[in-house]
Amino acid sequence: MSDAVKPPRRYDASRRREQAGETRSRILACALRLFLANGYADTAIPEIARGAGVSVPTVYKAFPNKATLLKSVFDVSVAGDDDATPVAERAVIDAVRAEPDAARKIRMYTAHLADIASRTVPLQLVARAAAGADSAAAAVWAQMRAEMLTAMTFFTADLQATGQLRTDASTDEVRDVLWTYHSPEIYELLVVERGWSAGQYGTFIGQAMIDAVLAQDR
Repeated sequence: MSDAVKPPRRYDASRRREQAGETRSRILACALRLFLANGYADTAIPEIARGAGVSVPTVYKAFPNKATLLKSVFDVSVAGDDDATPVAERAVIDAVRAEPDAARKIRMYTAHLADIASRTVPLQLVARAAAGADSAAAAVWAQMRAEMLTAMTFFTADLQATGQLRTDASTDEVRDVLWTYHSPEIYELLVVERGWSAGQYGTFIGQAMIDAVLAQDR
């Protein structure tokens, strides 16, 4: 009697994707911890692999190099998760866009900025510190700055649509002022060095933006 032919094992793509996502999350979490503890230069991919419980090739399969990994860790810190939905399409930004009053828009945005700054700014400072000695880290730092500028370009357009901006400041000037208050250096000075709370920081930059870019007779 011939043996019964066993049906081929079904390929479970969803489980493979789930496992890949879990592996990626472990790598990102370990990289975050090591970047913050050791800085960029003193964090090595083999160390990240050991901490995440994966092989070095597995890390490189997910992230081509250490700079890419740093940027990915930062992106997750901004979004709050590793979902592919762009930050600009998240509910918190949708709510800011839907608000008709410019001052409330700014306060909503800066409250959100204050909420996430404790996880985003330290990574920006890691990139900034490494930029002088590492060209790949410098490129990541430049990309972070450029993305902030792009975000403030869109925010300026959103504020301009309310008709409540100062008339004696150009669009570029408004964008640059918002970008300046958005910078990690202000958080570093007030919160890291002077011990302000996140709430104090958010209130300060919100009011500073309002005073700087909105018309007084709005």
